[in-house]
Amino acid sequence: MPNPDAANLDQIVARSGYPMDAFIFVRRGLDHTVQKLRPNHEQMTEAERHVSGQELSQGIREFAVTQYGLMARTVLRRMKINTTEDIGQIVFAMVNGGFMQATEHDSVADFNNVFSFDTAFDVSIPVDQVPEEGFEPDPVHKV
Repeated sequence: MPNPDAANLDQIVARSGYPMDAFIFVRRGLDHTVQKLRPNHEQMTEAERHVSGQELSQGIREFAVTQYGLMARTVLRRMKINTTEDIGQIVFAMVNGGFMQATEHDSVADFNNVFSFDTAFDVSIPVDQVPEEGFEPDPVHKV
């Protein structure tokens, strides 16, 4: 028997302009954020587990870097997530569809300009991970 929620989510995704992967990623990012910020979330009420738009945006940034490292920005771009406002649009599409919850004080505007995607995904390589002999030059560009 088909799952009616799946059909509903497909409709939400189709209207949103974002791919399904973006919705799955944001949902996983929410789980990551709640687990990090609310260590005892299993014993908390929904209101106690709540995270703000700013907290969720930062948590999703961290989740993306953890999952994709130096490729985080590229992966998010492929999911059409280019700003924190995009995160808010996806969250509220799920809220309006009944797949996430928000308080009466939450707004899509809570996601506006939380950070710049141009700099937020600059990930440096720790010095201890750089080979002592350095990196080999690219042989294609030898003069």
